Amino acid sequence: MDQIWPGGAYPLGARFDGAGTNFAVFSEVAERVELCLFDGPDGEEETRLTLPEVDAFVWHGYLPGVMPGRRYGYRVHGPYDPPRGHRCNPAKLLLDPYAQAVEGTVDWDESCFGYRFGDPWSLNPDDSAGHTMRSVVVSPYFDWGDDRPPRIPYHETVIYEAHVKGLTARHPDVPPGLRGTYAGLAHPVITDHLRSLGVTAVELMPVHQFVHDDALIQRGLRNYWGYNTIGFFAPHAEYSSSGHRGEQVLEFKAMVKALHEAGIEVILDVVYNHTAEGNHLGPTLSFRGIDNAAYYRLTEGDARYYMDTTGTGNSLLMRGPHVLQMIMDSLRYWVTEMHVDGFRFDLAATLARELHAVDRLSAFFDLVQQDPVVSQVKLIAEPWDVGEGGYQVGNFPPLWTEWNGKFRDTMRDFWRGQPGTMPEFGSRLTGSSDLYADDGRRPIASINFVTCHDGFTLHDLVSYDGKHNEANGEGNRDGTDDNRSWNCGHEGPVDDLDVIALRERQKRNLLTVLFLSQGVPMLSHGDELGRTQGGNNNAYCQDSEISWVDWTGLRDDTFFDERGPLLDFVRRVSELRTAHPVFRRRRFFRGDRRRVEPRQGKGGVRAGTGPSIEDLPDLVWFTPGGDEMADRDWSAGFNKSVNVFLNGDAIGEPDPRGRRIRDDSFLLLINAHDGDLPFVLPPVSYGQMWIKVLDTADPLLAEEESPVVKHRETVPVGARSIQVLRRV
Repeated sequence: MDQIWPGGAYPLGARFDGAGTNFAVFSEVAERVELCLFDGPDGEEETRLTLPEVDAFVWHGYLPGVMPGRRYGYRVHGPYDPPRGHRCNPAKLLLDPYAQAVEGTVDWDESCFGYRFGDPWSLNPDDSAGHTMRSVVVSPYFDWGDDRPPRIPYHETVIYEAHVKGLTARHPDVPPGLRGTYAGLAHPVITDHLRSLGVTAVELMPVHQFVHDDALIQRGLRNYWGYNTIGFFAPHAEYSSSGHRGEQVLEFKAMVKALHEAGIEVILDVVYNHTAEGNHLGPTLSFRGIDNAAYYRLTEGDARYYMDTTGTGNSLLMRGPHVLQMIMDSLRYWVTEMHVDGFRFDLAATLARELHAVDRLSAFFDLVQQDPVVSQVKLIAEPWDVGEGGYQVGNFPPLWTEWNGKFRDTMRDFWRGQPGTMPEFGSRLTGSSDLYADDGRRPIASINFVTCHDGFTLHDLVSYDGKHNEANGEGNRDGTDDNRSWNCGHEGPVDDLDVIALRERQKRNLLTVLFLSQGVPMLSHGDELGRTQGGNNNAYCQDSEISWVDWTGLRDDTFFDERGPLLDFVRRVSELRTAHPVFRRRRFFRGDRRRVEPRQGKGGVRAGTGPSIEDLPDLVWFTPGGDEMADRDWSAGFNKSVNVFLNGDAIGEPDPRGRRIRDDSFLLLINAHDGDLPFVLPPVSYGQMWIKVLDTADPLLAEEESPVVKHRETVPVGARSIQVLRRV
């Protein structure tokens, strides 16, 4: 090996320039840093080189001739003094925090820990190199061609939350070697399916390199969800069909390029709140051995222990400048080098915890706000963590959107028949102005969902009253008990056709309010196919058919049981939203009466109204009897039905060319009661004639088969169903 050159302190990580590679790593506490290069068929031959230079606590060196695919790691010499927060141990091979690819896994040998088992404050001198992961030098070159980010406006966005492996692991039309991989997700059969649903963005569950917990492996399980990051720059190697020596980076980029070609954005679910190193009993894999006190929040007065607002053992030190730098560098890297279109931040309230309280103007949000790259992509917060005061729905800065957990809870409560939910149902249906309007945000701040990876699937939501997590090996103690579900009278699978029909109708009800509420809808992968986890509401460790989307029967008659009509219904309700801007307004409803100019039709008659021109509000709420809702109607706990008028002539916002947006007007006849109800249509001023375009009690309804009904006529609406009427 030739002599190592000084190189540069920036950028951090291993950067190949065509002739060699520059290595740079931060550690304020280090006394010496060794770069370890691995050769041989299995990487068993290790060469150690001391990094020759340090500037501003960045240790660096340049090696000519080190090419992409080379495996490497670090050993950091420095103090091992847990009471002061220092845990340097040169016997531990450490991942580069900026590694762009990672090879191998952790086998949980005792050598992976900085201490001897039984004495957490001892020093373990055993070498971990043969039992842990290695960083990989990556080529920065890739032919992006004419790739451009789709840049779909939020109000036109439909998000599909998906797991890279689970989405395609069982798909019969994806080649076996590509199932469960980045390449499988990019396969045309998947992109065509997503486009048929009207999906404009896939939100991928964690793809940063993560670790499978020892406790799970001991039970024969795996960290399927991936919320256990160890590499914030590296795509998870197990999702690669082409190799782990940098090929995973190229495959990820090819996936993004293919999705962009299909007009679909890529949003990453990112976990910057903690790492896979856990608490004081966890392994020493990277950050802990490089500079423990600089990366983690330690307990005041006793730095042996870690502050934990994530429920995972540790929390990153969000007021630490080098932690903030790493996170911002990571975000920029995924946007500029990997071409992703946005991020969903797991337990985002933790990112705001500079000291104890959640501070909406913390340093992290200041950095994002002023960053010219990161501030321009979609930023979605999971607005809670497990710490005190951690539920922060509605409290994030204006640049951010949020997973609206209150939308999920309200819609579940309403359709399972909880009394007294009508006022909040109305707020959630119209964009949750009570949460977002007071700080200048708009309906698009609300990412609406009724199901996601965490909790019941849509099918299980209407099939189980309680969780059934026995397969997780924790005695069914894990997972939430606050499911707000209803099994429609029978727990689990049934043969009773009436129960099956009710469950399918409940699914359609929830999907309809998801897609036709103001805000941004998010569909959980497989819900359009009736995916079930058998009542497991915490399948984080189930890398198996329990979690994977079941595509079997897609090409034969067995698929067209309840799943065929459900898939067709999702496509239809999504198409309805896409076709009509009144369901995806950029501004909140006003509800007041304003003069509306007439729309001229043939012969000078205003199309779409009755015989007179009226000052119509943009939104009106009616009782099933046809009267405008009064305070007593909203406060009546038994009230579970409402008729909503959406005025397409009063959207009040311009299109991209500055022209006023006009649309059809609609009535939403919503009946959550357990019996049929007659709905009296509004007076002629709201519309003379109406036609049914959607009915959750009749999923095969075709619009051309629907009779036209007139103002003040009575329309029967089935028990627990929704009808959507369009003004003719």
